[in-house]
Amino acid sequence: MRVLVTGAQGFIGKNLAAHLNEQEQFSVLFFARENTLDELQGLVEQADAVVHLAGENRPKDVSAFKVVNTGLTQSLCDAIRATGRKIPLVLASSIQIEQDNPYGKSKLAAERAVRSLANETGNPVYIYRLPGVFGKWCKPNYNSVVATFCYNISRNIPIQINDESVSLRLVYVDDVVLDFIRVIQQDVVGVLMPEVKPEYSITLGELSEQIAAFQNCRTNLITERVGTGLTRALYSTYMSYVSPEQFAYDLPRHIDERGSFVEMLKTRNSGQISFFTARSGVTRGGHYHHTKTEKFLVVKGLARFRFRHIDTDEKFEIFTSGDEPQVVDTIPGWAHEITNVGEKEMIVILWANEIFNQDHPDTLVAKV
Repeated sequence: MRVLVTGAQGFIGKNLAAHLNEQEQFSVLFFARENTLDELQGLVEQADAVVHLAGENRPKDVSAFKVVNTGLTQSLCDAIRATGRKIPLVLASSIQIEQDNPYGKSKLAAERAVRSLANETGNPVYIYRLPGVFGKWCKPNYNSVVATFCYNISRNIPIQINDESVSLRLVYVDDVVLDFIRVIQQDVVGVLMPEVKPEYSITLGELSEQIAAFQNCRTNLITERVGTGLTRALYSTYMSYVSPEQFAYDLPRHIDERGSFVEMLKTRNSGQISFFTARSGVTRGGHYHHTKTEKFLVVKGLARFRFRHIDTDEKFEIFTSGDEPQVVDTIPGWAHEITNVGEKEMIVILWANEIFNQDHPDTLVAKV
């Protein structure tokens, strides 16, 4: 399927092209600012579907709204008519058509043009009235406050907020392009107005605080809940604006005669991850917890874990090594220690179910 993407060098266009190129059943035709209307006709004749993203957002002259947003859309519709074929057409419109401004009016006129095409020919048309779209490759300090905040905060550049209570309607670029790809493969007649889901809502104040928290993770090591929903999408977007010089960052390391200890990542409600090393013959631990639990994974070396129940004096030991990955749990009320019984340095990953609290460490020294 040959998909013509107008505005192919723009934010959404680049993301759409990347997704299409990943799939063997698609090939991409590009129409960008340097192309002419004569070239547009030839591209449409080759196309099996068209995704129309080209448009003006912030032109120097407001007349460009009418020339590009409306005029180019009309030319595209004329080119589809001239082929005599029913070519699925996706139009990226905007929720701003509800506003009485030149941009909104030009987008509404573009909608009328594609509706006329559909009504006259039965050509499949999909009109997306998009809210704010955010994601990787969006131009900061242009038309996306998310991109601007991510770019500036990741570089410690101040941001300006006039009203923190202003609410934003947002959709994530991956959700947008995947829905575009879905509809161009449908077999329909006439006009449909799909909506990208999920749509998110967040205030400017909440947005700035969330992105600042992503930035702070590199110093306080506390990660946000970045696995699902809006936070996942915002975190991915924030990370895409981190400069190559920031791809790596240092962690504090504590070294003594036993080896080293490094905290890597902390969570607000699911504990923290660390790792430590131990020289041959070195024993670490020798304590118990009332509530805290831990998981140890030896990734290099040979370890002996010893346990003693602090009430019954029952004892137990486990041997594990980096050659056969095995998690060893520590249990509340059991004193425990780990000894490097190999000849080489031992490396162990450690997860604890809570962040270490110096004031309430829940770590009591005890012989094993």
